[in-house]
Amino acid sequence: MDRYSKLNVGDTKTIEHRITQGDVDKFVDLSGDDNKLHVDKDFALRTSFKRPVVHGMVGASFISTIIGTKIPGDGALWYSQNFDFLLPIRVGDTLTITATILKKIDTLHSIELQTDVFNQNKQKVISGIAKVRVIEDNKKTKEKAVQEKIAFIVGATGGIGSQTAINLAKEGYNLILHYHSNKGKIKKLQNELLKITDKKIIIVKADIRNESAILLMMSEIKRYFSVITAFVNASTLHFGNIKFNAMEWSDISSQLDINIKSSFFLMKEIVPMMKKNKYGKVIFLTTQATEQFSSEWLHYATAKSALNGFAKSLAIELAPKGIRVNLVSPGMTDTELVSDIPEKVKLVIAAKTPLKSLARPLDVANAIAYLASPKSDFLTGETIRVNGGQVML
Repeated sequence: MDRYSKLNVGDTKTIEHRITQGDVDKFVDLSGDDNKLHVDKDFALRTSFKRPVVHGMVGASFISTIIGTKIPGDGALWYSQNFDFLLPIRVGDTLTITATILKKIDTLHSIELQTDVFNQNKQKVISGIAKVRVIEDNKKTKEKAVQEKIAFIVGATGGIGSQTAINLAKEGYNLILHYHSNKGKIKKLQNELLKITDKKIIIVKADIRNESAILLMMSEIKRYFSVITAFVNASTLHFGNIKFNAMEWSDISSQLDINIKSSFFLMKEIVPMMKKNKYGKVIFLTTQATEQFSSEWLHYATAKSALNGFAKSLAIELAPKGIRVNLVSPGMTDTELVSDIPEKVKLVIAAKTPLKSLARPLDVANAIAYLASPKSDFLTGETIRVNGGQVML
C-alpha cells in the first residue's frame, strides 16, 4: 500500500520546540532580516511590544518540520500555504505545532492540512491551511506486483474480441470470455485457447444492455476472481446505413445502450475490483467514424463519440487509483461487422489507405494487447488509431 492510501482525514501529528536566541540569530544570518523589532531590545522597548518579537516565519518554519517529517513525512512536497499570525512569539516560548488532515485530493495525490502553532499558554499564535503532495518512493511503487494477469473480454465472439483473447492467452492471462448468444462459437474459442495456455479460462453470458444481467454475470465472475487487471470492451451491435429522414430514435438509443449504458454498468462493477490491486487497464473500442464522419452513420458515430468522452473522463478520475483507461480506434476492419458492405466499397477504402489494405482483427488485437500490458503503464486517456494511415493527428 502506498503512503497516500494510508493517510486518512482526521489524522493529526504534533511536535514541540522551545524558541532560543540562537534560533533568531540563525534566521537573521540566513535571511538577512535584521529588522530591529526582532533583534534590538532598546528599539522593541520603545514600541507597544516592549520586548523583541521573534520573526513570524521562525515559528511558521516548524510547520515545514511537521510536514516534512511527520505528516506525510519523507517526500512531502509543500506547494501551498496561507498564514494568520495571531500573537507574537518570544524567545523562551515553547511552541506546540499541530497538523491535521482536512481532506484528500486524489487527482493531485495531495492532502490539505490545518496547521496551527500554540504557545505554552495554549494560545494559538499561528494558523493556516497547507496543501502537500505525497510523493511516493518510485522503487517501492514499481514493486507493486500484479500477482496474476486476469483479462475480461466483453464481446469475445466477435472478430476483434476473439483475436484479442488469443493474443492475451499467449501472453499468460487468465481469461474471462463474455458472449451473448453464440454459445457454439464461444465454446470453440475456449477449446482453442486451452491448447495454447494452461491458465484459467471461464465463459460468462449476459445481455450487457441489461443491468440485472450484468450483475448476475459479475457475481459469477467473482466466484473465480477477486480482481481484474485488464478489461476490454469489444462488444458491438450490427448497424446499417440510415439516412436521417428514415432514422428513428430507437436506432440511436440502441447504439447508446451498447456503447454507453453497458459500459457504465460494467465499470460500476469492474472499477472496485481493480482498486483492490491499485492497478488496472481499461480498453474501449471506438471508431475512425468519429473523425471521418458518414452522413448515414449518425447513430453509430454519435454513440462512439459519447464513448470517447466517457472513457477520457474516467481516465482522469481513475488515474490516481492506478487504473488506466484508453481507447483503440480501428478503421474499417475485415470482420463480420462489415460483411454487408459491398466489396467494391471495401476495395475503394483499401486503395485510399496509405498501407493499401483494410485492418485485420490481429492488427487491432495487437494494439489492445499493448494497452493491456505494463508497457503502456504511462498511457491514459489516449486513443490508438489502427487505420493504416487514413487519419493522422
